[in-house]
Amino acid sequence: MTKELKIGLIQLSKTADVARNRERLAEEIRKTASAGARLIVNQELHDSLYFCQTESVDLCDLAVAIPSEATDFYAELARELKIVIVTSMFERRAPGLYHNTAVVFEADGSVAGVYRKMHIPDDPAYYEKFYFTPGDLGFHPIDTSVGRIGVLVCWDQWYPEAARLMALQGAELLVYPTAIGWESTDSEDEKARQRNAWTIVQRAHAVANGIPVVTVNRVGHEPDPSGATNGITFWGSSFVAGPQGELLYEAPTDSEVTKVIGIDMNRSEQVRRWWPFLRDRRIDAYDGLTRRFID
Repeated sequence: MTKELKIGLIQLSKTADVARNRERLAEEIRKTASAGARLIVNQELHDSLYFCQTESVDLCDLAVAIPSEATDFYAELARELKIVIVTSMFERRAPGLYHNTAVVFEADGSVAGVYRKMHIPDDPAYYEKFYFTPGDLGFHPIDTSVGRIGVLVCWDQWYPEAARLMALQGAELLVYPTAIGWESTDSEDEKARQRNAWTIVQRAHAVANGIPVVTVNRVGHEPDPSGATNGITFWGSSFVAGPQGELLYEAPTDSEVTKVIGIDMNRSEQVRRWWPFLRDRRIDAYDGLTRRFID
């Protein structure tokens, strides 16, 4: 017996107008809900431009408390449309203390759960360590009316340990709000390698854990306000993969898209019977994984 879950995937470009960004996102969320989506997944830091291209304390003014009028906005949408919404927020926890935080809203408007991004990058044009304190809530899936969701954020997607810990706690689906793209000085070959690696590693999480993966990325060019770089061209390519890593949908690299994709949530059971990776894990031999490096 199949058990279809319809998922709304929203890949958008952004402006500096936070209010307008929210209005546009609400429009797209309503479209997916009217098309039958019960779970809506959004990209990373969707209310604003990707501000981490530069280091400026003034940009901390973009952070919002949880709860706040920002969470109220998405809670009301979830309640009105009777859907589960995965959001991504710049959380102001206390003065000078901020997180990159995913908030999941239940279909009645309540907060189903919160995940604070654990792996924080610090690369040219991705100066996230300047803004975000590493998460302190650990890797724990969030129970919702559509299933148990393993929510992770962007840079977390490169780490198989994070995906595995979610799966070991019963996550039925891995979800990655994302903001990643190209810097203009990279060659076309290098750009292709980067994007392919990004897709491959997440599809591998689906295979290794026998569960679907949903990744939603930004799209479009955002200039670097400092002028130090040529900005970031976010490569879109949002996708849904099934429990064998099969691509069920892949968005374009260069345009906005709102899409509803159906996933058979019962298929993981059969896939795990064929490929019993969890059964055959050598949990007696993995102590080294908790070390930085083994000399």
